[in-house]
Amino acid sequence: MLFGKYQFLCHLETDAILPTFKGSTFRGVFGHALKKVVCALKRQECTDCLLNSRCIYALVFETQISKQSPTDSRISSIPHPFVIEPPDTTETDFSEGSAFDFNLLLFGEVNHSLPYFIYAIDQMGRIGIGKRIKGKRARFVLKTVKCGKRTIYSSKDQKLRTAGELSQLGLKALQNRLDGNSCIKVILETPLRLKFENRLKADLPFHVLVRAMLRRVSSLFNCYGNGEPALDYRGMVERARLVSIKECNLQWFDWQRYSQRQEQAMLMGGMTGSVNYEGNVAEFIPLIDFCSMVHLGKQTAFGLGKIKSELIP
Repeated sequence: MLFGKYQFLCHLETDAILPTFKGSTFRGVFGHALKKVVCALKRQECTDCLLNSRCIYALVFETQISKQSPTDSRISSIPHPFVIEPPDTTETDFSEGSAFDFNLLLFGEVNHSLPYFIYAIDQMGRIGIGKRIKGKRARFVLKTVKCGKRTIYSSKDQKLRTAGELSQLGLKALQNRLDGNSCIKVILETPLRLKFENRLKADLPFHVLVRAMLRRVSSLFNCYGNGEPALDYRGMVERARLVSIKECNLQWFDWQRYSQRQEQAMLMGGMTGSVNYEGNVAEFIPLIDFCSMVHLGKQTAFGLGKIKSELIP
């Protein structure tokens, strides 16, 4: 699966007030800006639009409309081909001139549409973001875009250089296979929302984590890669049941977002913290490594479900 991680380096032109978790705010303004940039039929709904199968906005934000899941696929919901990683801070008040950096992850062929995303994020800065201060939202300026260590865009010349350092993201085999039981710590850096047996989970048995990772891998490879990987899905889930929780430091974190479509505030919640697992975890590490790159669970487009892991001696 073609994968790009782009770092957008910006600074604020005005003071800003942003929520504690900023992913929903970023996604909303980004969607508005991208539609403004690419929409050819301004008054047409995406569901009825003749261009929805070719439109980059529909592909990114109306993914269920613009893209059909493979006929032999087990996935019920097509994932968005992007993740926004908002600024990694819980601060809410920012002063004029502050750095304002965030990441955009792209999956599959939308990486080739990067100029549209850069222009849309430039427009985000002009539209403004966050709460109104004296009647106006905070404005920011996009200065630089990086892919890996390379600067691929600068506001000085407004030219896009070859993206470079795009990677084919897959499930990597273990370099040094672990023998017997091991202990691994999984850290939830942003709220993780998982459903199991049709309800949101407030705890994280290892088999539930593995089920979620397998769903994420399957859906992304089906829609943006070379098809579903040949994995022993049922066997992996059964073996995951044998891995136990050694230490759990999870908390439930609630946050609120406003839905423009539903015209109401929505209470969102997810798990944060960390959990240590003990058992034969070797075969699951490629799954964990993959999901550490692409996020996991529900509302990943907001930046939810960012995880990382550490092997514990």
